Formats: sequence, structure tokens, C-alpha cells
Amino acid sequence: MEDRPARVDVEGPELLAKGFRPYERYRVVLHHDDGTSDTQVRDIVRGGRVVGVLGYDPGRELVVLIRQFRLTAHLLPQGRGEMVEIVAGLVEPGEDPEAAAVRECIEETGVEPRLVLPMLTFTPTPGVTDEFALMYLGILDAGALPARAGARDETEMTQPFAVPVDEALAAIAQGRCINGFLILALQWLALNRARLPELIAAAEIEARS
Repeated sequence: MEDRPARVDVEGPELLAKGFRPYERYRVVLHHDDGTSDTQVRDIVRGGRVVGVLGYDPGRELVVLIRQFRLTAHLLPQGRGEMVEIVAGLVEPGEDPEAAAVRECIEETGVEPRLVLPMLTFTPTPGVTDEFALMYLGILDAGALPARAGARDETEMTQPFAVPVDEALAAIAQGRCINGFLILALQWLALNRARLPELIAAAEIEARS
């Protein structure tokens, strides 16, 4: 089982709006295996590459998260505008994703990770945006967290904090946190928890070589 290329003719884009991210329209003809085809009009938000970083302090068995205001979550019926999240942000043009992960971690937690380990890649909402996420585990010192962080030139304000791994896993199991990046990152951590010492040791050896 795997994703595969589509047989499709694409016409576009037509720029519909240019805000924080471009909003574009495409006309496509999708060719099916049975010889038929469909013509579709699809509007997408161009998101590009983003990174996410789950902070982790292996000595204390803590994950480092942030709390940040999200308008879309505030507008939900549940009103969850003060979201618990992992570090995340755009990869700048020409920037290496790993360097972007380190930069975003410094900006949003106030702490530089001593290591970043690749976790997984995914498309958050492919029906709406071409955003492509690269996730990392950031090994850092949770004892150095400030009360507030964030890139002030982007009017960003984050509240970094640390919680035990088991407490974080319980929060998503109970539906108390609904951010998708957070849920995926913590599920990855749960699946790979037993081999984290091995992964971290291998990354440390590679960093020294």
C-alpha cells in the first residue's frame, strides 16, 4: 500500500487572493484506470513546506509543548482558542528543514535543541492546502524554558511548558487537546518510546562525526 502518481492534466493556477498565503484555483482533468475521466475545479491554499518539533527532555522524561492562540480554534463551537501545540513554522525559501526546525524551536520555546531527529512527514489537509510537514524530535533541556517566547517581529506569543510523557499521552487519549500536529507527534513518541535511547545515541554519534 502506498501513494502513487495520478494521471491528470492540470491548468492553472489562477490567483484568487493573496493574503498570508496565496489562494489559487486550478482546473484539472483526472484520467481513471477504466478509461473514463473527470473534469474538476479545485481551490487550494499554497502552504509549502513546514516543520514541526516535539521537544523532549530524555533525562526528565518530559515533552516540551507550547500554548498559543489560534483564531480558527477559537471559532469552533467548543471555543478552544488557547491551543496546546508542538513547535511549528514555515521553512523559509532556500532554508534547510532541519535548520528551520532548530530556528523555530528557539523562537517558540526559547531553548535551542542539542539534537533534532527526523520523525515523519505528512500532508495535514491535502483537500485544502499543499502544505507538506516534516516532523522532528528536538532533544533539549526542559529546565531552561522561559515563561514566554515567540518571534516578536511576527507578533507571535507562545507559552512554553513541560509535562511528563504519560500525562501528555493521556491528554490526547481523552480528547483534551485537538491539534493534529500535536496528536501525530505524541503518537509517534508512544510507538517509538522503547527505542528512543537507541535513536538518540545514534544521532549523537552522527553529530560528532
